[in-house]
Amino acid sequence: MEKELEQIRQKCLNCTKCSLSKTRHNVVFSDGVPNNKLVLVGEAPGYYEDMKGIPFVGKAGQLLDKIFDCVGLSRKKDVYIMNTIKCRPPENRNPLPEEKRACREYLDAQLEILKPKIILICGNVALESLLDLPYGITRARGNWFEGKYNSKMMPIYHPSYLLRNNSREKGSPKWQMWQDIKEVKRVYESL
Repeated sequence: MEKELEQIRQKCLNCTKCSLSKTRHNVVFSDGVPNNKLVLVGEAPGYYEDMKGIPFVGKAGQLLDKIFDCVGLSRKKDVYIMNTIKCRPPENRNPLPEEKRACREYLDAQLEILKPKIILICGNVALESLLDLPYGITRARGNWFEGKYNSKMMPIYHPSYLLRNNSREKGSPKWQMWQDIKEVKRVYESL
């Protein structure tokens, strides 16, 4: 598994299939532990991710780590983390359709190698990339969907959205995320 992922990563490091290859500092391929149990697919690298070449290392990534920690999960032991695209779009704009198409080969290869049982779809861009739904993340979050490889897929809010919504009241995005991550942990433990 790790050897196959490394081959894809090396190919990705040399990718020039879209214009983002001209503006990136680093390809942001993945982080965490390659496993077939739990994978998180995020949207696109931000500034800090582009600088370090690692997904979810800025404030949103720190919050993501705290969310996992609350239920006893860790990117160092339990979670493989990747994005739908591997290079940062300028000004952190949403990836263009042609950029998503150019990177799709790498996303699909990672998922094909891992065949994860649980895929967390983190944010609306990832949702649009992995599920064909007539609605967005607010309605999709917290629900299980069937995916390839007999995987269970759950859309969750992106941590950057949670950083902008501080309320923890019942029904708030942070409260909803807590419900979602507890459900993920329940299914994770049943595998």
